Amino acid sequence: MNPRFRSKDFHCRVYVEDTDFQGVVYHANYLKYLERARSQFLIDNKLSQVDAISNSNELYVIKSINLSYHSPAALEDKLTVKTEIELVSKARTIFFQSVLNSKNDTLICKGEVEVCFTNNDSGKPKAFPIGLLNLFKN
Repeated sequence: MNPRFRSKDFHCRVYVEDTDFQGVVYHANYLKYLERARSQFLIDNKLSQVDAISNSNELYVIKSINLSYHSPAALEDKLTVKTEIELVSKARTIFFQSVLNSKNDTLICKGEVEVCFTNNDSGKPKAFPIGLLNLFKN
């Protein structure tokens, strides 16, 4: 197993738009929280998705997602998304992410998200930007 890189925690709050009629987070919205944490990880490390697509026609693509639900989040909860990233190859990573209730550290949801980097024209894998690859050199 390759070493994992730990990113900064991502914090968010549950709003009405995230919930069902009972004030519980709708299951699909956990994907949004995980996505926001991954996007913020790239931004924090000066890796622009906009630049990748507009300058080089390269994309970060989700290959697979596996989620497990442990406890519900509710309206106005503060959440923390913890993320560890494992570099599987120069063009593929796995994000191990957990959503926790910030107040009591209760595990709400866990996810494994496989992300690949591709050339948009050919659809073929391409090496991640050097800035990302350098994060894993410790």
